[in-house]
Amino acid sequence: MATIEPKSGTAADEPTTRRTVPPGAPPFTVDDLLRFPDDGNRYELFNGSLLVSPAPTPLHQDAIFLLQTILHQAAPPHLKVFSTVNVRASDRDFYIPDIVVVPKERARSVKLMFAPEDVLLAVEVVSPTTKIRDRATKAAAYAAAGIPTYWRVELDEGPALYVHELDEGSYRGPSTHQAGDKVSLSAPYPVSFDPADLTDY
Repeated sequence: MATIEPKSGTAADEPTTRRTVPPGAPPFTVDDLLRFPDDGNRYELFNGSLLVSPAPTPLHQDAIFLLQTILHQAAPPHLKVFSTVNVRASDRDFYIPDIVVVPKERARSVKLMFAPEDVLLAVEVVSPTTKIRDRATKAAAYAAAGIPTYWRVELDEGPALYVHELDEGSYRGPSTHQAGDKVSLSAPYPVSFDPADLTDY
């Protein structure tokens, strides 16, 4: 993996890269992950395999903010909505969803990592670098971890919202909701919005 560092000179200069060597060796553990450098990348583990994501684009960040605001405004008092929290499913499984909904009581007591059973909803906003993992890898991992509801936002589709609900250990569906059509959902709590509201560009 590489960390981008600017050359000296103007901001228009092309970036150069330097290698960041992670401590430990694959398969990685969560303890290994805690020793990784703080280099601006997002590090996640899937059965000990390391997945690295660069910092999200402004469009991606805006969609996260807008959806988090919608969820926050609709949330009942006993639930909290957060972005980019740590979720530890096992020693070799560590996820950082774009958005989660968790009980307020757990949010008060958790210091660094939530457990999957704390998470009522996980959301991923798909970017060009995360398409495969958000559509397949993360959906399978979140289902295996027992997270009852998973939403996937596809910005390139309008945007569109894909809703996956857990049914006997795997997600059924998903149900698809296109921009321009207001959707009313009941899980993890009642909320209504148009997927088009997730971008104002």
